[in-house]
Amino acid sequence: MGSPGVYPVIMAGGSGTRFWPLSRASRPKQFLSLATNRPLIVETLARLKGLAPPKQSFVVCGAVHAPMVRKALPTLPRQNVVVEPQARNTAPAIALATAHVAHRDPHGIVIVIPSDQHVADVPAFQASLTEAIAVARAGHIVTLGIEPSRPETGYGYIQVGEPLTGAARRVSRFAEKPDRATAEQYLVSGEYLWNAGLFVFRADVMLEAFKHHMPELSQALEAIRGALGTKKEAGVVKREFPKMPATSIDYGVAEKASNIAVVPSRCGWSDVGSFNALAEVRPLDDAGNVSVGPNLLIDSAGCVVVGKDKPIAVVGMRDVVVVDAGDAMLVLPKANSQDVRKVVEALKTKKLTKYL
Repeated sequence: MGSPGVYPVIMAGGSGTRFWPLSRASRPKQFLSLATNRPLIVETLARLKGLAPPKQSFVVCGAVHAPMVRKALPTLPRQNVVVEPQARNTAPAIALATAHVAHRDPHGIVIVIPSDQHVADVPAFQASLTEAIAVARAGHIVTLGIEPSRPETGYGYIQVGEPLTGAARRVSRFAEKPDRATAEQYLVSGEYLWNAGLFVFRADVMLEAFKHHMPELSQALEAIRGALGTKKEAGVVKREFPKMPATSIDYGVAEKASNIAVVPSRCGWSDVGSFNALAEVRPLDDAGNVSVGPNLLIDSAGCVVVGKDKPIAVVGMRDVVVVDAGDAMLVLPKANSQDVRKVVEALKTKKLTKYL
């Protein structure tokens, strides 16, 4: 089952502060059961079934989360959990994982996929990845672009260029998160896709791109590659990894390289970016409420209520988020879902670190 030359790399280094109080430093978003009754990272590996077996799949994470990854994904070989010595953004994380893949298979196809997203239509998602794999084999660095369903201001965008092969197009440019008016223009034009942070490439092609566009990173990476599989590996990674610029793969490579392609996808994708987004991925009752747990929603509409084992009663409310994590609670309007980060900052200021 799966292609012998395909190696998924699941990115699990995020902190997910927008999901406090459920998300904590010791248990970030990817380990929460937000979209379904299974943790997001478990769903991520599951939706790759048939494309590559677990023995060819990798997870990149920090040392503090490595035990949680191994517990959540017991079919993943222990050595396939690639531990970053420190958080350095996506380019160094992808570089480290690509080095591990190239050590096994220099021309292996790497699928970089975030661990904290949701996909409703898995067959459509796999069909898009299969097409991206074919384009990547020809030497392109391929990203999956999500066909937009609304003028979203919280995502980056990809402007599509000329056709390549099949549904694949050249990337004209990457666009930052737009304001509302610009997002509406993007939607009407039909030329823009959401940037989901999903990349597919041959290991050797990405290593060459690092060498050309990020020479400082490449120099540190070459030292690491020389030590892989030896007794010196851990020490060399610890020494060289912090030398890599803390840059995203978008800034470091994707926005500079000329061999970037995009495969449009319509697969029911969501980045599950806030409690507000649970209304996109969870079943709704007749009044448009999302309720997780034995809750009571009376004369209330458009609410997101997440509890544990005790009922939360919400009466006469509209468009509010109520979350009970046992030792802490959160209440706010849905429109302010992105402001949960302010709570995390306030907890730091007040030195209430045990709730972080």
